[in-house]
Amino acid sequence: MNIVYILTSKEYPARCYIGFTQNLERRIREHNKGDSLYTKRYMPWKLQTYITFTNKARAEEFEKYLKSGSGFAFLKRRFL
Repeated sequence: MNIVYILTSKEYPARCYIGFTQNLERRIREHNKGDSLYTKRYMPWKLQTYITFTNKARAEEFEKYLKSGSGFAFLKRRFL
């Protein structure tokens, strides 16, 4: 499975992170251990939601969309 996920910081609830992975449990563990430079500053993280795709290209397109201006507005309206 190809997974697009959304994390929110427990310490800074206004901070969220959008990512793509094929192993969600491992990736969340990496974020909460501080292995990711961007998310290290705002840990710990909690999973807000995730969407699975069978097609990797579609998952990557959706992640890119959520990180765009209109996609982020959609994310805040529908998922956060």
